[in-house]
Amino acid sequence: MPVSFDTVAKEALDLTPRQRLKLAEVLLVSADGEPDSDCQEAWDAEIKARILAIDEGRETGVSFEEVMEEADNLLAQ
Repeated sequence: MPVSFDTVAKEALDLTPRQRLKLAEVLLVSADGEPDSDCQEAWDAEIKARILAIDEGRETGVSFEEVMEEADNLLAQ
């Protein structure tokens, strides 16, 4: 039996920030194919900078619930 989207999303949110970023990369590649190398290098640098900022406590993540609430509010406008 297939796993529901909500189950996958909840389990993905239990991953470390680094694991979530890797999962996001895998999902994007599966949807769009391999990105061009210049773009990939830029995203790799951005991802590393964001991970470092989270690891050092300079940034915090946003919960799935907060993101979905904001998306719902924007779509309702």
